[in-house]
Amino acid sequence: MENTGYQPEEDEGPRQRYAIRNGNMAVANNEKVKMKKNVGLISGISFIVGSIIGSGIFISPKGVLTETGSVGLSLVVWVSAGILSLLGSLAYAEVGCLITKSGGEYPYLWAGLGRVIAFMFAWTKIIVLTPSAVAIITLTFAEYTVTFFDYCGAPQTPVKVIAALAILTLAIINCWDTKLAANVQVFFTAAKLIALVIIIIGGFVWLGRGETATMQKGFAGSTGSASSIALAFYDALWAYDGWNTLNYVTEELRNPYVNLPRANVIGVVLVTVVYLLANISYLTVLGTDGLLESNAVVVTWGEKVLGSAGIIMPIFVLFSTFGAANGALYAGVRTLYAAAREHHFPEVLSYVSCKRYTPTPCIIFTTIVSLLMLIPGNIGSLIDFFSFAAWLFYALTILSLVVLRFTMKNAHRPIKVFILFPLIFMACSVYLVIAPIIQDPAIEFLYAFIFIVGGLVFYIPFVHFNLDHGCFRPVTKFVQYWLEVVPSPYEPEEP
Repeated sequence: MENTGYQPEEDEGPRQRYAIRNGNMAVANNEKVKMKKNVGLISGISFIVGSIIGSGIFISPKGVLTETGSVGLSLVVWVSAGILSLLGSLAYAEVGCLITKSGGEYPYLWAGLGRVIAFMFAWTKIIVLTPSAVAIITLTFAEYTVTFFDYCGAPQTPVKVIAALAILTLAIINCWDTKLAANVQVFFTAAKLIALVIIIIGGFVWLGRGETATMQKGFAGSTGSASSIALAFYDALWAYDGWNTLNYVTEELRNPYVNLPRANVIGVVLVTVVYLLANISYLTVLGTDGLLESNAVVVTWGEKVLGSAGIIMPIFVLFSTFGAANGALYAGVRTLYAAAREHHFPEVLSYVSCKRYTPTPCIIFTTIVSLLMLIPGNIGSLIDFFSFAAWLFYALTILSLVVLRFTMKNAHRPIKVFILFPLIFMACSVYLVIAPIIQDPAIEFLYAFIFIVGGLVFYIPFVHFNLDHGCFRPVTKFVQYWLEVVPSPYEPEEP
């Protein structure tokens, strides 16, 4: 009689591989199922540019101008944030070529500072950072979508429903095929660059007409508060967030020793130039008062410059935010994939579809948490939480790089950056974490710290003492059977 059920071997171990053939579970000891290397240089740059250019450039200009108080200082913050992101991307290129594992900061923190710090990052990234990023971006997508309809007041239910549908659509794309998700990223990156080129050209046209009054204000009214400048950097750096996207998918990157550093540098430099020129255009066309009064900067700009044709600008914003959300989901779930593979989370979350070679379980898990993030849906508070926690771990990652310079000093390093660059980045990261807390403490910072440390409540019993004892095995069998997923081993890159 044909066996239609899952029958474990007596010596079954936690890493034994299974394949699903013709509806049956069969042991496949010699078969390796892992995600394909579908990301090259162009798609890698698209992931970086597409992940960076999302909702930030359409939200943050108002916040940066508010906190800095002047045109000149706001532009300095935008350029400085780009330079800081470039320093970070160079440092991440070094450590990413040294440790060619997916998962972003997670494997770097483990190698440099130990598995407890790595777990706290993974815990925070998986439960808060990735889902909140996806939620924030899709909420912006939804807010621009409802501008096409006439509503009384500020409708929250339609916004959240549209955001939820966007998240579900992205989950289906990423579960279906990683190459499809990569191609989606390339398409939407091209679309958002077209939108920003239109904005930049429009700004130059207005400058050519002599509309220079706003730019002539220079640094008049600049703030002298260190806390306000830090908050301005928070807003600007939120718009740059995503510069480290490619480090999350290193195992899916073709020729990572070459493509990782190239894509990191090209992507960040391109975005910095585009952001500077776009902000000059916003300020030239709208002026400081118009920019501060607008709730949808690019829509207001389109109405003023393009007239009735301005309807295309919200469409481009939809493309931009959808692409950024795709990049955030695609890269963010790789931390869960990497952490589950190391048994810091249920191992079944690291399993890969044996038919489509996609990390289906971790995509589904992240999708569920992202949908839950939509319930509060306060973009401002989510940005504060995200920025504090993210920059804390950025600083720790650079510290890991410094530690690895000593503990792995003889290891192969295809790229080795001047040590001053990562140290400057780490100092700025520490400043961005500490300055707002000292000068203007907010409850979000306390929540973030408690949440990060609170991860130890799960780490100590379930990871350190391994109290599971096979209790999760029925869930693993169920997930394997219905999602047709199998373990995916890590194979290091050859230098």
